[in-house]
Order: sequence, then structure tokens, then C-alpha cells
Amino acid sequence: MKSLPHLLQATTPLAVHRDPALPMDAATVTAVTQDSRRVIPGACFVALPGLTVDGHDFLPQAIAAGATTVAVQTDKRAHWEPLLADPNLTIVELPDTRAALPALAAAFHDFPARKLTVVGVTGTDGKSTTCYLTTAMLDAAGHTTGMIGGVQFKIADEWRMNTITATSPEADITQALLAEMVDAGCTHAVVESTSHGLALHRLDQLEYDIAVFTGLSDDHLDFHRTPEAYLDAKLNLFRFLDTSLHKGVAKHAVLLGDDPHRDAIAAATDAKLVTVGFDTGGHDISLSDLDMQAAGSRFRLATPAGALAVHLALPARFNIANALLAAGAAYALGLGPVPIQRGIRDLTGVPGRMEPIDAGQPFTVVVDAAATADAFRVVLNAVRPLVPQPGRLIVVFGVAGERDPARRDGMGAAAAEFADFALLTSENPRSEDPAAIVHDIAAAMEAAGKRAGIDFEAQPDRRVAIARAFQLATPGDYVLIAGKGAEQSLIFADHEQPWDDRTVARELLASP
Repeated sequence: MKSLPHLLQATTPLAVHRDPALPMDAATVTAVTQDSRRVIPGACFVALPGLTVDGHDFLPQAIAAGATTVAVQTDKRAHWEPLLADPNLTIVELPDTRAALPALAAAFHDFPARKLTVVGVTGTDGKSTTCYLTTAMLDAAGHTTGMIGGVQFKIADEWRMNTITATSPEADITQALLAEMVDAGCTHAVVESTSHGLALHRLDQLEYDIAVFTGLSDDHLDFHRTPEAYLDAKLNLFRFLDTSLHKGVAKHAVLLGDDPHRDAIAAATDAKLVTVGFDTGGHDISLSDLDMQAAGSRFRLATPAGALAVHLALPARFNIANALLAAGAAYALGLGPVPIQRGIRDLTGVPGRMEPIDAGQPFTVVVDAAATADAFRVVLNAVRPLVPQPGRLIVVFGVAGERDPARRDGMGAAAAEFADFALLTSENPRSEDPAAIVHDIAAAMEAAGKRAGIDFEAQPDRRVAIARAFQLATPGDYVLIAGKGAEQSLIFADHEQPWDDRTVARELLASP
């Protein structure tokens, strides 16, 4: 429980409306939430204007559930003005509730990020794996770590699935997770930092110390509208380095030395750049003696503190890049080559990232989260050489609804180029018609010269599509189930269906 003045210390309300006979210090808050379903008695409900719904419409529900304080936006006065007559309610009027939420939530939890060394990882693809690798290196060095990612949350030794369906949760959830880390004795937090989270203030008040950039491709333009705006959202992570609290850790930005956005990152922050690369061309971290195999890679990793041979159990070149970036973050935090080596060795897999599913079947099944055109193309290019002749590469994939429509053309073209057969199916259609999305992907494959019934089939039901892939697969084939990885639901217009590609695949492989 916190007093109202304590809650408001990091934000500046336009006004606080409450019974003037009651002193401000007498007002207390038991929780901060933007979800009316999570309100408990005495809570502060923060009404956020959303992309599809407006939290101000849920003020009555929040008050009925016990909210005694509501934070509202001044331009939504028609929603909250009638509440001024309630003598038991405190109304905090703000210019922008979304921007204020992280300040309110951080204050409620006593600013947990100020008590942690925080590593942020951003980029179109590779964020999750880089987070896992960085966490493994910190663990190997003896630190107690937490992690916030699209697949899982880690609080010291406890792992839990991210069931929120957002890689970057809203700020109240993020701050609560950081507070759990502090309570559990964590010293470091690794946070997957999306462009949505950075643009929508979900990651404000994280007090970043290290920022890692995995790269950028043309995606999420449904939200950001232009590539320039998309890049600018990512650059917020590096701008944070200059405004975050200094905790005795030197601020660093970590990126591939040949990244085309290197100059933009350097211009966005005064932090020192740490570069990594596949060659020794002046990088802080580099590799040599690379031996790539189907089950992983071996190479010699060179750091300013020394070089060691390492074994990475994750396949494909893009995972080597993720390991280099994680090593750059670890080096920036003062880790030597031994814990970096151990961290790479100890991470034998990431849930839903090139994860093999082995139920004794005579063909290979792998689940991966590749859901953008670039990521899908990179994964297909990586697995194509792993398919033994005369085996076939069979892919099951779809494209999420309410996302950049260009994904449909890009992913369809990639499947047409690399796959021997494709099952086109649903992948979080949201408010869109799954059949219409599949139709668009099919059109892209036909434009590339592929034929329905010969080179691909359309099956909007994802379970049926996976079952059909297994029915078609013969010994030596390689079945890639792409797009969802370890996500725990399928999102439709009016409901979420519990779902896990890995579980469904195992169930279907076990059935007669």
C-alpha cells in the first residue's frame, strides 16, 4: 500500500480531484493497473486509450471492482466528468495516461529498475534468443538474473510462460515483474524490448544500462507506417541510455559492426559502442575457425580479455550472430571469456526457436517462431541444406492478422523459393478472416509459379494443417512448423484458443 503523494512523485498531474476535506496523505493505493479485470479494492485504475478499445469505457467496471483512485486523460473528460460527484473517489487528471502509467507503476513498486542492472534487446528478429544467451552468460558468472521475454519470464530460479500475448507487456505488468526480481534477490534483468513497447511507453522507467540491437527489416509497418518511424521507435532504447539512472555500470550500445543502422545508433546515444562481427575487422568481439553443423556450431570467440573455443548447440548462422551480440552485452558488463563460453555451452535450446520435436517419427519436425518475411526466409535458407536427399522440406505457416499485409507476399514468396510443399494456415488471425489471409498467401505463391494441390494446400485450421503435413511426410523429410514458436494461444476476433504448436505436434505424432 502506498500513499497518493508517493504514487505521483514521478509524474505531474494537471489536477487531482478529490474531496477537499480529505488530506492527500490520507489517500492510499493498493495496486496500479490498466486492466479493469485486475482491479482489487483500493487500487488505482489507469484508463488507457487503446488501439481498439478505450480504458475510459471501463471506468464503471473498475470502480465497481473497488478502485478508489482513477487516472484519466484530460481529453476524455466526457467519460470521467460525471465521476466528480463521487466523494469517495480520487481522480488524477493527466495529459497522457499511457505516458504516465510507467511512472505510476514504477513509483508504486519503489522504482525496481533502479536496483537492477538492466539489459535491453531490440530488433526485428533474434531478440528472444539473444536474451536467453545473455541471461545464460550472466548466470554462468554467478549473477542472479531475471528476464522478461516474449516466450518466458524468469525470476531468479523460477521460469514461467508469458501468457499475456505481448512480448512487451504493459508497464504495470513489467514494473511488477521487475519488483518480483528485486524481491527474489536478482541483480540483473534482461528485457526483450519491442518497437511497440518502446513507442507505447511500456518500457519507460526501465533505467537501461546496456542496449543491444539485433538488426532491422521492413516489418510492423501496419503500426509504425514508415521504415523511418519503425527505426525511430527502436532508437528510443538507445536514447534511454542517456537519460537512465547511472548505477555504477558504464552505458554501452551493442550491435553488429556492419549493421547499416550503426550511424543512426551512434547518433542516438552518447554511450560507448561495442561491435561484434564474423571477422576480425576491428570488432570488440569476433570469431574465427567457424565449423557449422546441422546440430550447432563450433568456433573460436575472441574478446579483449582473451579467446576461447565455444560450442553453440543452436543451429544456423543467425544464432551465431545472436551469440556474438549476447557476448558483446556480457563483455560490456565486465564478464570475462570463461562465463561467456559457459553461457553459450549451457544454453541447449530456446522454447519454440528451432526446437526439434522427436516422437520417434521417421522424419524431422522442428517448431520455430519465424513470423516475419525476413525471419522466415532466413530460417528456410538455414534449414534447406539440412534436408537429406531425396527428402523434402515441408512447411506449415500462416501470417498474423492485423499486421503488415506485406508479410503475406513476403512469406509466400519465401515458401515458394525454398519449400517443396507448403500448408498455408492460420496464425493469430485476430479480427481478420483466416480464409482471406490464407488466400492472400496462396496468391503470392501462385505469382511465384507454384500450383495449388501440387506445391501447396490451403487449410485455415492449424491443427488440421499440421496433421496433413505429418500425413504427407515420408522418411527423410523435414517438416518446419513456423510462426508461433512457444506461444500459448491462437488469437481470434472474439476469443483466444489455448494453443502450443509443440504440444499439438506431439499429440498428432503420438496418435495412430
